[in-house]
Amino acid sequence: MKHIISVLMENEPGALSRVVGLFSARGYNIETLSVAPTEDSTLSRLTLTTAGSDSVIEQITKHLNRLIDVVKVVDLTDGPHIQRELMMVKVRAVGKEREEIKRLCDIFRGHIIDVTDKSYTIELTGDLDKMQAFIDALDRSAILETVRTGTCGVGRGERVLKV
Repeated sequence: MKHIISVLMENEPGALSRVVGLFSARGYNIETLSVAPTEDSTLSRLTLTTAGSDSVIEQITKHLNRLIDVVKVVDLTDGPHIQRELMMVKVRAVGKEREEIKRLCDIFRGHIIDVTDKSYTIELTGDLDKMQAFIDALDRSAILETVRTGTCGVGRGERVLKV
């Protein structure tokens, strides 16, 4: 099962490296990774997705909590949460393809953020299923480049990741 884990950690050199090293040393895979400073400039929030049984995720959480730089760890999939990803897709768009790609972009509530005479770059946000559905709806040969941020997540309601 896929899990979204949020880690509040010190915004210090080497902190991210230690978290990634922990996963690598124990043979755990990080599927997506997103990290940035929080409203408190001394802390960063790292959000990652990984797969594993409940016992594996429990072990990962315990190992993360032992790291000096880590302040707090939460498995967002343990409760109600919101997750999103940003994707930019550069597609070939010439002739009659241009109108079809615009229509597809509107259906998925995407935005065309760059236009050339031969291509569009589309920005799309949403959950993983929406991203995959958009990719599946495009002609594979039209896709020139794809860039994705990885999952970002936050607990719903009163659930907050703070010190």
